[in-house]
Amino acid sequence: MLIGYARTSTLDQTAGLDAQQRDLAAAGCERVYVEQVSSVDVGERQELARALDNLRSGDALVVTKLDRLARSMAHLMGLLGTIEAKGATLRILSMHLDTGTPTGRLMLNVLGSVAQFEREIMLERQREGIAKAKAAGKYKGRAPTAKAKEEQVAELAAQDVSLSEIARRLGIGKASVHRILKARKEPEPGIV
Repeated sequence: MLIGYARTSTLDQTAGLDAQQRDLAAAGCERVYVEQVSSVDVGERQELARALDNLRSGDALVVTKLDRLARSMAHLMGLLGTIEAKGATLRILSMHLDTGTPTGRLMLNVLGSVAQFEREIMLERQREGIAKAKAAGKYKGRAPTAKAKEEQVAELAAQDVSLSEIARRLGIGKASVHRILKARKEPEPGIV
């Protein structure tokens, strides 16, 4: 069975998601798992986990592009290990690559290494640009979103609203809510 996986990083990338789903269907995928989550949030990629769980011996996990699946070479190798342990293979449509062949496995290693190298170079340039902007006094960094909502967090906590609900309502992380309450030394909701 061909099992497809489609992903975009943000909710507003619907055209890219539609194109992936179309390409996966055209490739013959019988089942396609779809999600809109950043590749950084590896733990949040529940549809990828479901796709991997449903792989059986002889199946193939199909993606349109390598960057839809893995963020780093280490992550890619971990996923490939999981896929191969199930007796399945990986196919990447844009590269015409199939790990069911020795050549496909070699090409995946080479191309994955090149992709990781390119990403590391891009991040290095980004860091250099930020350092240069800071030296020129032009870089202020990202505004601390959670810190700006400190009073709202305290008010909701005083109303005994749960940490998860406070985070959801204010659009900040649960860890940020916890950190704010701890810094203020206020009891967390539901804790005596």
